[in-house]
Amino acid sequence: MLQKFLAKPLRPITRRAFSIYINKSSAGADLNPSDAPSKHFNKQFYNPDLDLEDVNENITLYGREKPDELTFTDVWDTSYFNVICPEYFYHTWFCGFLTTIEPEWTINYPFEKGPISPLFRGEHALRRYPTGEERCIACKLCQSACPARAITIETEPRPDNSRRTTRYDIDMTKCIYCGFCQEACPVDAIVESSNYEFATYGHEELLYDKYKLLDNGDKWEPQLARNIEFLQSRLN
Repeated sequence: MLQKFLAKPLRPITRRAFSIYINKSSAGADLNPSDAPSKHFNKQFYNPDLDLEDVNENITLYGREKPDELTFTDVWDTSYFNVICPEYFYHTWFCGFLTTIEPEWTINYPFEKGPISPLFRGEHALRRYPTGEERCIACKLCQSACPARAITIETEPRPDNSRRTTRYDIDMTKCIYCGFCQEACPVDAIVESSNYEFATYGHEELLYDKYKLLDNGDKWEPQLARNIEFLQSRLN
């Protein structure tokens, strides 16, 4: 019953709507283009009063006038600019040529090593005087200046009333290589060398004690002395 009730009024409404759509879509179809209203013909895109012969004469192709007939030169120019693309082709060729003649910037590491600045901050070392005595006077300025709290120092007095360290530990895993310890030391005892090859397999090997630091200083003393001399010359 519901289907019969809904089907009856829908038929005339559907037919009427379809007929209205046909009448609206065919409106203005029998009019001339010049007499048609702007509703159906937008003169911005189509102007029936425009003379098409004048338009054909003024057509340009790639910035030049339209030729009467295509020649081999026209075909070659078009193919050259669209297929070869000289602005990209010659640029790539020129950069490739420069790359082949420029010197090599790579080195055969670790058999070859590049220069290192005297200001480079690498592995730490404790220095000695030429007499063999330790430079460190146990003032603990480096320990207080270290922002990472990586330095631990313990001291004891000597018979001559001087202070010397009994423990000087640096946790290299905490160190941020800022150089504050080297700048704070009044006797240039603790320094950062130019060595950067001290990678290890375990954490324990990066906990440096006093004897490890003194061994580094004995091994690199000539280079450390030159670096400090260079820094002093720049400051002066």
